[in-house]
Amino acid sequence: MKPAAPRPPDTAATQPSRAVRWAIGVGAAITAAIALVLMFLLTLSTNNRALYERNYSWLFAVNVVVAVAFLGVLAWIVVRLALRLRRGKFGSRLLVKLAAIFALVALVPGALIYVVSYQFVSRSIESWFDVEVEGALNAGVSLARATLEMQASESAARTRTAAAQLATVPSAAAGVVLERIRDQLGASDAALWSHTGALLAIVGESRFRLDAERPSVQQLRVVRQQGSWAQIEGLDDLGDQATPQALENIHVTAMAVVSTTSLGLFSAEPRFLHVTLPLPSVLVGNAVAVQEANREYQERSLARGGLRRMYIGTLTLSLFLAVFGAVLLAVLLGNQLARPLLVLAEGVREVAQGNLSPKAALQGRDELGGLTRSFAMMTQQLADARAAVQSSMQAVDTARERLQTILDNLTSGVIVMDPSGRVQSFNPGAERILHMPLAPVLGKTLADLPELADFARAVQRQFDTWLAQPSQAGAAHWQQTFELHASPDGAQQHATSLVARGAGMPENARLLVFEDITEIVSAQRAQAWGEVARRLAHEIKNPLTPIQLSAERLEMKLLAKLEAADQAMLAKSVKTIVEQVEAMKRLVNEFRDYARLPSAELQPLDLNALVRDVLHLYEPGDVRVPVHATLDPECPPILGDAQQLRQVLHNLVQNAQDATEQTAGGSGEAQARAVLLRTAFNAETRRVQLVVSDSGAGFPPHILQRAFEPYVTTKARGTGLGLAVVKKIADEHGAPIKLSNREQDGQICGAQVSLSFATALTAAR
Repeated sequence: MKPAAPRPPDTAATQPSRAVRWAIGVGAAITAAIALVLMFLLTLSTNNRALYERNYSWLFAVNVVVAVAFLGVLAWIVVRLALRLRRGKFGSRLLVKLAAIFALVALVPGALIYVVSYQFVSRSIESWFDVEVEGALNAGVSLARATLEMQASESAARTRTAAAQLATVPSAAAGVVLERIRDQLGASDAALWSHTGALLAIVGESRFRLDAERPSVQQLRVVRQQGSWAQIEGLDDLGDQATPQALENIHVTAMAVVSTTSLGLFSAEPRFLHVTLPLPSVLVGNAVAVQEANREYQERSLARGGLRRMYIGTLTLSLFLAVFGAVLLAVLLGNQLARPLLVLAEGVREVAQGNLSPKAALQGRDELGGLTRSFAMMTQQLADARAAVQSSMQAVDTARERLQTILDNLTSGVIVMDPSGRVQSFNPGAERILHMPLAPVLGKTLADLPELADFARAVQRQFDTWLAQPSQAGAAHWQQTFELHASPDGAQQHATSLVARGAGMPENARLLVFEDITEIVSAQRAQAWGEVARRLAHEIKNPLTPIQLSAERLEMKLLAKLEAADQAMLAKSVKTIVEQVEAMKRLVNEFRDYARLPSAELQPLDLNALVRDVLHLYEPGDVRVPVHATLDPECPPILGDAQQLRQVLHNLVQNAQDATEQTAGGSGEAQARAVLLRTAFNAETRRVQLVVSDSGAGFPPHILQRAFEPYVTTKARGTGLGLAVVKKIADEHGAPIKLSNREQDGQICGAQVSLSFATALTAAR
């Protein structure tokens, strides 16, 4: 029969649902993406001052929250690992080891990079604010300022020189001269103002403007005092937008006093020349750049401690997120890597403990998942193989139990011996037949029991002869009849006839089977005695009557013819002949009765009533040995033949009285020793027991086993047919009969015969 295919292991309990796995994966991916985006924005804000001022605080806070969330998840995982390890859960050490390895792989490089980056950032920020850099920036700012002031001073001088051209020119004709001056100076505008600030003439880009900017009184006073004045305008309005258009709006405004002439052709009040001169955009741009760089340098120099903290905080937070993300990923990956190993290790541990139940298997496509499935299938095959072995062992045990049951209930005795004759096993039948326990000779020979020494030697000779002769050894077994006699010390009280058979077994063991044929031999003897009795009754009884008659006729014919002495001798001889003939007749009649005992007619019978009826013949005043009866009132009717059972009672009571009388010293002692007759009902076996006990000497051991055979008796004048008739009647009634000696204080104090009758109700069933 082909072995059953291995069942696939149940993995429903070991695999999380696909939805849960997807949820965990998507959640981890979203969290990682958010962390990366936040970190990117935080890094970007450190390089953009405006973005930094607007968003750095909340970006840093959000990143801290994400880092704390990562730390919480990591702490939760660590707590779970610690609890698993504390509870001694299988695989905890492996998980802790893998988590520690991955954590070290993430922490060591991260810590090294952090230390190097920390030093680099700290030193870089310090190097940014070096004294030489600050001096260079201050020198550049001074140079730019000096250059611009030089440009303003030069513009003021040129304006004063050009103002001399208007000294002799009236205000009405000043426009042509102003145009010429504008061209000479390269100015964008030129205007002539009166001492009161009134516009006298204007040329250039501003002439079309109605709201031309008028010099202030303060400016006019300064120009009148110094003769000329110049300033750079538009530089303060530049702000952070240093574009080319904004740089073009930066210009020099110069004013000079137009001297009056002595001719008196026009008012002696002074006039003022006002010109607007553009500055080179490159010069202005460089000056503005140097000034802006110096301003920013000064601002950052004042806040360099905060800047250092900002960069180091960003670096620390980046490292924190990276390291904890790596550790978290390492723990998750370590768990995924360790899971198949834990499944395999747990399965191996259970198999080592003998647990071959279906093992968990992972459905992954990698080699570890395949290994778990192969291990689960192998375990299932082992379980099936063990189940098959257990089934076979159970079948063997069942067969052994059946064989043992058969051996235990066999009426035959069975003994198994090794080649040297040592007993290996035996059945209860052997002890029952041999009438002794055999447990003491296990591992020993039967010869170690003195009662079985002769039997053991005879069996050993039979085996040796059977094995020594090829013709005998080729036979299936040997068979021999043995007789177990009473031991010299009287320890064994039963003579047993056995028929034994010997055979060989595997590994040269020897099998001895024997049966108790004592009952069979006894029955054969009883049958033989019945045949003898029938022939004796036929062959001997017929001549006895003629012998008796002839002797009496001789006495009658010759008695008167003889002398007195001869008459006495003749009378004595005839009397002897007649008495012996009568004895022979009685013997022949007993043999006839034994041989012609009719079959029992079994009918319901009250055994107690029958016993009372028989005991009327044995009243205490009529016999020398009284009979005392103890009758159980609970005895139900039995199936029996009243006539035959009456004969049984007479025979047993008379035998008991004879045995008691032979042992008693006189008639008074015989009266004191009574015969006991008892009936009892056994509710468990549903049988009625009849027991007759005497106070005689009991039976000798050699007579006890054969007491029911004809012509076996301990009486001087007995024929030995009394108990034989009782045994035959008991067999007709199906009543087991048992004969034994009574003992008191280790001494034999009489004999006892018991019969067990089936009740009428039991027989009807």
